[in-house]
Amino acid sequence: MFHGTITALLTPFKNGTIDEEAYRAHIEWQIEQGVNGVVPCGTTGESATMSHSEHESAIRICIDQVKGRVPVIAGAGSNNTSEAISLTRFAKNAGADAALLISPYYNKPTQEGIFRHFKAVNDEVALPLFVYNVPGRTGSNVLPATQARMARELPHVIGCKEATANLVQISNILEQCPEKYILLSGDDFTVLPTYAVGGKGVISVTANVLPALMSSLTAACERGDYAEARRLHFRLEPMNRAMFAESNPIPCKTALSLMGRMTGEMRLPLCQASESTVDLLRTLLAQYGCFA
Repeated sequence: MFHGTITALLTPFKNGTIDEEAYRAHIEWQIEQGVNGVVPCGTTGESATMSHSEHESAIRICIDQVKGRVPVIAGAGSNNTSEAISLTRFAKNAGADAALLISPYYNKPTQEGIFRHFKAVNDEVALPLFVYNVPGRTGSNVLPATQARMARELPHVIGCKEATANLVQISNILEQCPEKYILLSGDDFTVLPTYAVGGKGVISVTANVLPALMSSLTAACERGDYAEARRLHFRLEPMNRAMFAESNPIPCKTALSLMGRMTGEMRLPLCQASESTVDLLRTLLAQYGCFA
């Protein structure tokens, strides 16, 4: 159920509020282009600057627009365990297929604390859970041994979004966890090598802009056509790099704005892309045929 290209959805804003029309259109375009799932209210969706009511609204809109055609993995993480439980419970009641929970940030828990955080959510809400491990944003790393312990002892923890871009760690997680554990790349750069060692897909930023191309890459991996997968990997790399020319989701939302699919509106402390990034994106979008 959870595999292939899963888009970490942008949240369009207009005049300070969620632009529901653009959001629904973006979700619909993603499905039309062949993605295998969507994630509302993650890092790329600017969840950090959304109110609880906006967070809930974005998830409801997404689930309603998807109408069961692809899985919805709702962002539900927090560094406050009780808040993470509440957000996960909401995701379940709203009809999400799973929840994505970032490991607690800022307060930098120990590995035992991280385990207990996920155990608390696991024990309170019967919903498939994905660990979102992104040390560059959280200040701590969910180590392979901790993920293996979760996979063995917490029945609702079914996989992870591994955003370390560390292929040794990715390999170690897959080696130590049960075979059913679903490892999804959290970095568009590492989709191909992640598949090569047993990963199942990607939660992708780049898919917001190039959903069909990213979907073709994961499909090639899944059918074992690694010659085609390598070709698509290198085809995507310039855009993968551009998506992180500045802090995500600044370049991604700027690209969709240039394509006329949503405004480029972001919330502070995120701000508009630099002129050099805009020029880079405009050039790349033309090369990828993104302009009519």
